[in-house]
Amino acid sequence: MSDSPTPSAWATPARATYTVLFVCWLAILFEGYDVGVMGAVLPALAVDKSWNLTPMQQGMLGSYALAGMFVGSFAVGTLSDLLGRRRMLLACVTLFSLTMIGAAWAPTPNWFATFRFIGGLGLGGVIPVAAALTVEYSPPARRGFNYGVMYSGYSLGILCSAAVAMWLLSHWGWRSVIAVGALPLLLVPVLARLLPESLEYLLAKGDEAGARAQAAHLGITSLDAFRPRDVQGEKTSTRDVLAAVFAPRHLRATLCFWGALFLGMMLVYGLNTWLPQIMRKNGYDLGSSLSFLLVFSLASAIGGLLLGQFADKTEPRKIVALFFVLGAGGIYCLTYNNPLVVNYLWVALAGIGSISSSLILTGYLTGYFPAHARGAATGWALSFARIGAMCGPIVGGYLATLQLPLAWNFIAFSCAALLAAVFVILIPPRRAAVQAQAENSTRTPATASR
Repeated sequence: MSDSPTPSAWATPARATYTVLFVCWLAILFEGYDVGVMGAVLPALAVDKSWNLTPMQQGMLGSYALAGMFVGSFAVGTLSDLLGRRRMLLACVTLFSLTMIGAAWAPTPNWFATFRFIGGLGLGGVIPVAAALTVEYSPPARRGFNYGVMYSGYSLGILCSAAVAMWLLSHWGWRSVIAVGALPLLLVPVLARLLPESLEYLLAKGDEAGARAQAAHLGITSLDAFRPRDVQGEKTSTRDVLAAVFAPRHLRATLCFWGALFLGMMLVYGLNTWLPQIMRKNGYDLGSSLSFLLVFSLASAIGGLLLGQFADKTEPRKIVALFFVLGAGGIYCLTYNNPLVVNYLWVALAGIGSISSSLILTGYLTGYFPAHARGAATGWALSFARIGAMCGPIVGGYLATLQLPLAWNFIAFSCAALLAAVFVILIPPRRAAVQAQAENSTRTPATASR
């Protein structure tokens, strides 16, 4: 999924890899809960007489955290390349966990929206930072799989939100389900103790002594695998980082990544927010409708692991495009009046074709760009994708206000999955990007300035 050092250059003990992977997995798990909680409590919010929300207001309420994530993705992703990935990851987890307390207390929809937006700043920053750390500390031959393991926490977090809602909603109401999202605050000190700083970041900043000290602490005998091979000299200013992300040689890839992730996130957040509500309107009770969210999440967690293994062994673009197409088929099949078990199958395929496909695509993107701009490249792409994420709940709410047949929700999301597959196929292969970069670096100064 990225430039691979020679086997002899990889000298990171498995313990260090698993420690970083575990911390990043926990951070993504916490984020998944906070993101998934809106879909879990939306059926209860829809019938809350004190707020009396319309379908469009419900969709908008689900988008405020996503608006914060839009800002947080590119801001935190860029800051992680400038200030350090460890501190930004810990700050993000602390921020979004704190705001869950405020959201649980919120006396009005406006207060709820405010806390969700502020929490979204932290939610948006977790993925690009955790992605960069996971790729950096994973052996080249297992980066796709480890990325899938890390990102499975996202799906399991959504699953946990559905399970907690099924347990608490009927007894304590939707506020109790929101409040559970503040529990990660208790684990932040543990995460801080376990998580090392990025060695790539330390070397890019010129802190050779700090990098060697941390490598010794982790049992890493060589820093060769962490030294950027695609840049010369220090590249740590904001201008240099953004120049790498938006370089002309990466323009087509950037546009295709952004387009595919835009649509992928629209699928993930649209289905996550509206799936229980749509299935409830189809005649299922609250418990059964939440079970679809459980299947959606669990299938995507398992699918992420399988797709990660495939991505390590073959071209990730083909795998991602294929499963976007399969996900489109699963979503479309939900338009038919199927037996419950068959609908579970289609929902599982939809989960793999939306969340799992998007996570593998994000992992591919993380390794596609130069190491010194890895966090920024991921952050900016995911920031643009947050616009799609915001559109997902709003599209569902808009279709509900039109009082169209429920099938139109699934048709719209199915078309989005097919278009995402087209964008993925159009991404230039990684080897083409490397070759273009090498040609660019060999130009004479006079030629490069033309």
